[in-house]
Amino acid sequence: MPNEQIINDTINTNMLERFLEKTEFTSQEDFEKNYKLNVPANFNFAYDVVDAWAAEQPDKLALLWTNDKDECRRFTFSDIKELSDKTASYFQSLGIGKDDKVMVILKRRYEFWLTIIALHKIGAVIIPATHLLTKKDIVYRNNAADIMTIVADGDELIIGHINDAMPESQSMKNRISIGPVIPEGWDDFHKGINNAAPFVRPEHVNENTDIMLISFTSGTTGNAKMVAHNYIYPLSHIITAKYWHNLHDGSLHLTIADTGWLKAVWGKLYGQWISGATVFVYDHEKFTPADMLKKIHDYHITSLCAPPTIFRFLIREDLTKYDLSSLEYCEIAGEALNPAVYDQFYKLTGIKLREGYGQSETAVVIFTSPWMEPKPGSMGVPSPNYEVELLTPDGRSAEEGEQGQIVIRIDKGMPIGLSNEYYRNEELTKDAYHDGLYFTGDLAWRDEDGYFWFVGRADDVIKSSGYRIGPFEVESALMTHPAVVECAITGVPDEIRGQVVKATIILSKEYKEKAGDALVKELQDHVKNVTAPYKYPRVIEFVDELPKTISGKIRRVEIRDKDKEAKK
Repeated sequence: MPNEQIINDTINTNMLERFLEKTEFTSQEDFEKNYKLNVPANFNFAYDVVDAWAAEQPDKLALLWTNDKDECRRFTFSDIKELSDKTASYFQSLGIGKDDKVMVILKRRYEFWLTIIALHKIGAVIIPATHLLTKKDIVYRNNAADIMTIVADGDELIIGHINDAMPESQSMKNRISIGPVIPEGWDDFHKGINNAAPFVRPEHVNENTDIMLISFTSGTTGNAKMVAHNYIYPLSHIITAKYWHNLHDGSLHLTIADTGWLKAVWGKLYGQWISGATVFVYDHEKFTPADMLKKIHDYHITSLCAPPTIFRFLIREDLTKYDLSSLEYCEIAGEALNPAVYDQFYKLTGIKLREGYGQSETAVVIFTSPWMEPKPGSMGVPSPNYEVELLTPDGRSAEEGEQGQIVIRIDKGMPIGLSNEYYRNEELTKDAYHDGLYFTGDLAWRDEDGYFWFVGRADDVIKSSGYRIGPFEVESALMTHPAVVECAITGVPDEIRGQVVKATIILSKEYKEKAGDALVKELQDHVKNVTAPYKYPRVIEFVDELPKTISGKIRRVEIRDKDKEAKK
């Protein structure tokens, strides 16, 4: 029957083929030359991907959610459509509509996925936020973005911080809790969606250039910046999922990230669902390496993406207790990869970690694709989404082996996936976007094979006796010593050399009692043997913790300021 044939053809159409001119590639060269996105007018991820899957393959598994209480819930695309429709209708009943700002503090609760899809459906702007925010952080965000509504996990501490922020938050109208606590003055999320009227799609939801998402990204200085992304941003993460995570229809992918960070939409939503993969979520209050390994074992996870810190913990476990044979690919992001972690994980699992580099302002910019042989510690090569260069301080293109700032060309148009502004901050925008370039603020160098190697933030580079020393290369050398759990490299003012290298180190428990001159000498000699001797830390300080931003980035500026004060 003709109609049945049309339906079957529609079902069998690969979702990727709707947005890519070509989906399969034979080599890195083929990929770089022929990768091209087709961007529909008025693209909306909620309708054009989620609801499309629900219409064509309603029973296809979208989300597999578990928690540390041994609960498990499976959501098909049909479930996600139905529940996000109810959520969207409920939000509309509260007066939330196009361009309204909604902050979402939901940890790893499954309600996050219903909320973000619902907000896309009504054209509201989602602002993901971490549960680590205090009253001060929430007041700043509420007023900086004119936040109208907060949807939050009903944890008493989170509720308390939000309530404390209310008197100083001028634009706030609605507070919604998913439970378990539903305080006075708060709306009940689940009661609201259960009683919601049938959802009616607004006549006009969005243009491609409208703001869809704002991320507060915490730098190492000053207040968090507001990175604004538009409605075609999800399409930039096709590369993230399909060609970096190497996902396919039937993959079960785990990215270890709280939904308060933009890494969640990198690895737990957009590209994964466009690629036809299932997103796996482990909702836990405290990270335990053994528990994470057991989830991989029990649910046969095929792909894992996490920061190097997570892999450092995993390789300290007895991996022979777990069947990890389901893992096809593992990826690493969030901070530069120390080769020692790569080598140990490969030795234990046979899997080569594939690094990727990007920022809140971008999708994945540089990465190790399936057609490339990973080089431990290298980020890989630039994504076809972006035209990437390395620029020296005097404005030249960096030569092979020479350090330069990572920049993205924007003179031929704004690339898909690159934020085009810091919301409501013209000065910051002009600092980063000028002369036909977007300046990342990160330094790297390129080897003879075109692979990029991370050096550090431009502000963190140490200038000592004419040498330019990147903190990451010294940190990587130190991390190969068993005494070092974590470290930060900074420059200390020096009358003769200008600056000398300082290492601020957290010791492993086996070495804490050995802290002293002998261990300092041992670590200095170790660095001299692992990397160029001039890079060794002339100053070493042992500490119990390192100063960090709310997103976990080491605040080297705080260490530098403390040392400057001590010199006075």
